[in-house]
Amino acid sequence: MASSKGKVLLAYSGGLDTSTILAWLIDEGYDVVAFMADVGQEEDFEVARSKALKCGAKDFILEDQKREFITELIYPAVQANAIYEDVYLLGTSLARPVIARGMIDAAAKHGCQYVAHGCTGKGNDQVRFELAFYGLKPDIKVIAPWRDPAFYNRFAGRSALLEYAESKGIPVTQTKSKPWSTDENLFHISYEAGILEDPNTTPPADMWKLTNSPETAPDQGEKVQITFTKGVPTSVKVASTGKEHTDAVDIFFTLNNLARLHGIGRCDIVENRFIGVKSRGCYETPAGTILRAAHIDLEGLTLDREVRRVRDQIVTTKFSEQLYYGMFFTPECKYVRSCIPGSQATVNGTVSLKLYKGNTIVEGRVSQEQLYDEKFSSMDELGGFKPEETTGFIEVNAIRIKRYGVGQAEKGKGGSSLKAAYALE
Repeated sequence: MASSKGKVLLAYSGGLDTSTILAWLIDEGYDVVAFMADVGQEEDFEVARSKALKCGAKDFILEDQKREFITELIYPAVQANAIYEDVYLLGTSLARPVIARGMIDAAAKHGCQYVAHGCTGKGNDQVRFELAFYGLKPDIKVIAPWRDPAFYNRFAGRSALLEYAESKGIPVTQTKSKPWSTDENLFHISYEAGILEDPNTTPPADMWKLTNSPETAPDQGEKVQITFTKGVPTSVKVASTGKEHTDAVDIFFTLNNLARLHGIGRCDIVENRFIGVKSRGCYETPAGTILRAAHIDLEGLTLDREVRRVRDQIVTTKFSEQLYYGMFFTPECKYVRSCIPGSQATVNGTVSLKLYKGNTIVEGRVSQEQLYDEKFSSMDELGGFKPEETTGFIEVNAIRIKRYGVGQAEKGKGGSSLKAAYALE
């Protein structure tokens, strides 16, 4: 009997790709330990364990990472209003640092010389996982089957994967009639590939897993109050139940359940992958959509204008890119993350919302922070503000504009009209 090439820790999802890869690695002569991170996905973990062991895995590891996922990745992203290309709330990106850290720890405990993943050779996740692996353990050896000609030439498409799985007796939920790929965690689920690769194909109604469509959502909306402490959600009160939820995990699952019921969190975009390829992705991000709307609204009441400007232009943009590009375990990301808490010192208060047929409607907000002064802002009383003082403010800001206006007027005298000189360009 041939000796093993070594021990591999495989990031295992139980789906078509990783089940096929598990069997293929064994065929190639490796001993395989299957690693599954519980990051809140809806999964029968015992079925996954049984499936991995039946495929030939030497062991199966299940790591509960929900709490660290929420507190160490999701909540900082909420504080930063992280978003990619103005639409994607980074659900897949956020989970990768937590999973990678769990894998490196497990590889050390179980004596694995290699770690492996099932990420496509054209996607972002291969970059995210591998940069995280190397940031955590620079000498780790990585096996990436979708970049190995021996693998991708054998499995040219998903039909070939399905046929191989069938030959190995591997049960899979994906079928030839629904050949899209999914990635799920407690923050979101993504859908890509198959019929979705045509960007003009409307996703079939039965594709969406987490949320009701707005059309079938309840006609009666739900009112909730979300309290933030330093930009982190610390309480959710639900009007219909009268309950208050204060545990980090409980808060998130409560909002997820409400958002799913009321059809909140769907999006369908064409995005720019890190490697330069455009891709079409569909996402459901239930609780994340609610938290983003509430957090942004509370910042309007409590966050200093210039702090917000710097945070939005630098921290939000860079942190979002670093998450998407897989740069979490880098010195620059560590620095950017250190800026987030300071921007959130005053983001304390409660936002009242109504969840209704796909919409998150802000109905009010309250805070003890003193950045907002009702009397000072009122149109009905002076409240300590002297309107005439604005005259000097306007005059100072007008200095350069007047100078620009003189130049444009001179152009008008040269034969062109003022209308032409000031035409919109």
